[in-house]
Amino acid sequence: MSHQSDLIAKDILAYLEQHERKELLRFITCGSVDDGKSTLIGRLLYDSKMLYEDHLAQLESESKVHGTTGGAFDPALVTDGLRAEREQGITIDVAYRYFSTAKRKFIIADTPGHEQYTRNMATGASTADLAIILIDARHGVLTQTKRHSFIVSLLGIRHVVVTINKMDLVGYSQERFDEICAEYKEFVSRLDLPDLHFIPLAALHGENVVDPSSNMPWYRGSTLMSFLESVYIGSDRNLEDFRLPIQYVNRPNLDFRGFCGTIASGIVRQGDEIMVLPSKRTSRVKRIVTFDGDQSEAFCPQSVTLVLEDEVDCSRGDMIVRPGNVPRVGNSFDATIVWLTADAMIPGKTYLFKHTSQTVAGQIDSLRYRVDVNTLHRNPAPDLQLNEIGRCSITLNQPVFYDSYRRNRTTGAFIIIDRITNATVGAGMISDRDAARQRIAAWEAEEKIGSREQHRSDVSPAERTARFGQQPATVLLTGLTGTGKSTISRAVERLLFDRGRAVTVLDGELMRRGVNVDLGYSTEDRSENLRRSAHIAKLFNDSGLICLAAFVAPSQSVRDRVADVVGRERFFVVHCTADEATRKSRDTKGHYADAEKGKLPNFPGVSAIYEAPEKPDLVVDTGTMTVDESAEAIVQFLITKGIIR
Repeated sequence: MSHQSDLIAKDILAYLEQHERKELLRFITCGSVDDGKSTLIGRLLYDSKMLYEDHLAQLESESKVHGTTGGAFDPALVTDGLRAEREQGITIDVAYRYFSTAKRKFIIADTPGHEQYTRNMATGASTADLAIILIDARHGVLTQTKRHSFIVSLLGIRHVVVTINKMDLVGYSQERFDEICAEYKEFVSRLDLPDLHFIPLAALHGENVVDPSSNMPWYRGSTLMSFLESVYIGSDRNLEDFRLPIQYVNRPNLDFRGFCGTIASGIVRQGDEIMVLPSKRTSRVKRIVTFDGDQSEAFCPQSVTLVLEDEVDCSRGDMIVRPGNVPRVGNSFDATIVWLTADAMIPGKTYLFKHTSQTVAGQIDSLRYRVDVNTLHRNPAPDLQLNEIGRCSITLNQPVFYDSYRRNRTTGAFIIIDRITNATVGAGMISDRDAARQRIAAWEAEEKIGSREQHRSDVSPAERTARFGQQPATVLLTGLTGTGKSTISRAVERLLFDRGRAVTVLDGELMRRGVNVDLGYSTEDRSENLRRSAHIAKLFNDSGLICLAAFVAPSQSVRDRVADVVGRERFFVVHCTADEATRKSRDTKGHYADAEKGKLPNFPGVSAIYEAPEKPDLVVDTGTMTVDESAEAIVQFLITKGIIR
């Protein structure tokens, strides 16, 4: 065997210890059908002398029945173990094989090339450090080659070896090799593949697999095995951001309480200060317990049990981090999803989302676009079908602790589970720049381009004022749930309409059923709800109408931005207030009760902050005033401001 050494005979324990310390490289083989993935792995194992004699004899016998090499030894049968695979001569499921050399240990995932098994390829790639993408020298870059390259990029595999296989069938032509390399580089120029290499092969004959080929003297690079043994992966793991999702609380007796999990990223040392999320309680690491005994430090991806100096409430689903380095916390984010089942993805349907050690209900709010893997174009689509990939907005029923997938492949990934069948239907990677950041950027973009510019019209504002007998204005009725904002706005609308005024109501909940159906209730989504609504109110005002806007609008800074969009001279804030008992008595949907039980995150007044207006233009206490009295007070206010006569 290729990893034999003199230590086996002299000191078996020293040999085993040396073997234990070898670095592990996980890699996959992928590409289109019949590009030679299974053949390459079989040849790699065969030439590395990692096949036992009895296994080799069995393969030689089966090659005569199921082989594709005319009765000679078929290396593909090493990994194609399913009966259907051998009968059809294709790979269907992911096959994992382990081997080692004197320098490294390896785990190979042989993934299928057929389009209908793309989900299996994504499964094999999810834990890989390196990808070998095979291309048949006769056919060049095919659709499935592009599909697998895109998934490799999507899953954050940094090291890619493109092996141009079956060079013997094109006369070992350097021209053909260079042509395919140029074609592939042109396609992946838009993908994130930072470490890309090309090797010409004839896998069936073992040329440039383990030993150099004498038929390709023009190629002066390393063989595939030499590259696998030497590629540097030490910097791939995130050792900066300490993340330990808690899987289990170990309490075997009164004297021991430890928090168990697999370190997702970073390093932890005895004595380090830590923070537990979501409680934000801090403590220090007293002990780091492992299978091999106590350690002074541990790092990803070790499985450990942390014992803390203080009695801190921490359970499954929580996360231990460093106080100065915390992940994002939220219930809404953007993610790229690979759909894994024949039943289409349905936006708005409730699914289960398994993220680290948490399983949370939620929904895919909207499908922003579907990716055409052939062209990498982004196309609008109503849903995702089997093996399709798209960018989606997701809202969960409770917050999770996450990083972007590019930064952390554990805390940035999740799977989607059907609640009825319990089947895994999708896999997702959280985006670096989510919808929330884009929405914040939208406010900033408006400040640069100027959102106050009047729309062009052949009808002047003076003509509209003369026609309607009023000045345009937006009245924002803000307040907590249950203060009667919507009811009062409709009552004011009725009074103004009866006076012959041109008026309309812009209700926050109604906006969410139409224009803003893709938004949740996070701080960022509430901000975006107001931003879009502010532009609609501005259009109403530019057309000469009075707009009554009923929104919770909990943030003072966002209300100020709305005033800038609409125009401060025609924007007025009415603060609707009521005592807590009155608000709760009007809450027919039970939102306050759900928020107090922790079922409704980001609910202003309970689980989120409501910033009362600093200087409202009018305060209406709906706990002591009737709807008619409140509406009349607002109408009188508009009269005093000269909006109506």
